[in-house]
Amino acid sequence: MKRRVVVTGMGAITPIGLSVDAFWSSVKKAEVGIAAITHFDTTDYKCHLAAEVKGFEGKNYMDFKSAKRMELFSQYAMAASKEAIEDAALCMDSEDPYRVGCSIGSGVGSLQAIEREYKKILEKGPSRVNPLLVPMMISNMAAGNVSIAYGLKGKSINVVTACATGTNSIGEAFRTIQYGDADVMLAGGCEGCITPVAIAGFTSLTALSTVDDPLRCSLPFDKNRSGFVMGEGAAIVVLEELGHARARGAKIYAEVTGYGCTSDAYHITSPAEDGAGAAKAMANAIEDAGLAAADITYINAHGTGTHHNDLFETRAIKAVFGSHAQNLRVNSTKSLIGHLLGAAGAIEFVTCVKTIQDQFIHATAGYTTPDEGLDLNYCKEPYEEEVRHALSNSLGFGGHNATLAVSKFE
Repeated sequence: MKRRVVVTGMGAITPIGLSVDAFWSSVKKAEVGIAAITHFDTTDYKCHLAAEVKGFEGKNYMDFKSAKRMELFSQYAMAASKEAIEDAALCMDSEDPYRVGCSIGSGVGSLQAIEREYKKILEKGPSRVNPLLVPMMISNMAAGNVSIAYGLKGKSINVVTACATGTNSIGEAFRTIQYGDADVMLAGGCEGCITPVAIAGFTSLTALSTVDDPLRCSLPFDKNRSGFVMGEGAAIVVLEELGHARARGAKIYAEVTGYGCTSDAYHITSPAEDGAGAAKAMANAIEDAGLAAADITYINAHGTGTHHNDLFETRAIKAVFGSHAQNLRVNSTKSLIGHLLGAAGAIEFVTCVKTIQDQFIHATAGYTTPDEGLDLNYCKEPYEEEVRHALSNSLGFGGHNATLAVSKFE
């Protein structure tokens, strides 16, 4: 028998709020967190906007020395983990540490460290490179730092599946608890790579929007969409086996009911044109949850605002849901906070949980003009209605598809 897994804590660092409550309050107000890039001078770049985290100080979440030894993606993960653990009222002194683990991924790790230290090599020679470069740079250090800080001695993994990282990280934590390898898992994603190399690279790939209007640059599903906008931040959730959560009197936000994961095996950057891989991930998550397609009423889409993603994801949804696709509410949180890459799926999972809690489906910001072949309800306006079962989709470069089913706890 597969064990039931519930969400008992959540934490978030986002471009529109430095906590889950602040983030969700901004979502309900339809606040867009996109503005001019301040991390570096973009004068010579075609792309000038991003969704940066504002007002974050690592020393507010950990001691100064620890913060100095972590790159930004790890600091974001530590801050979100702190909030999630406190929110869950999880006391490690009362837990078997080998039954508590973490699954926290970053799609990129620290490009800042690479850029900074490579400049030292060019200007001062290789002997001047920071001896902590490697342990600060590599993407598993978010999971490593969190497990060290909180004494989590169970499974500690770093899933890296590009833009599907956050969703896969939560999915693998879900499976870990389902099949008895842990009782509690911290899970999610983090990213902090609004850097010259990242912006230049994604721009050269023609994936980024170069529109300079913050309200018209991230337009998922809109005919005038022009690419995605880079975001940054982290989201971490505490997943817990139901009996364990009940035994310690934990509050339960929602239940993770299904997980689907596939590969397009098609192209390094483009999803499969018929959406078959993404469709199979959704179908697998629904089946895993023991639901029928008609039970799903809301999908938090990957919805990047690139031409191919939005069209092919729409095809995938229609392939799975048939005529019921016209009844679905489909939105994209990236319209508000940009694309958080490895953290995107995690914050979108938190959005699903909050949607179920508050019975509020946010609008896809900026969506005004339908496009040919994109004929679903992409939430031009917000909805206040009950959502009992939702899906969260993520698609990553390399053909990675991941879907989580999250349900109202019964």
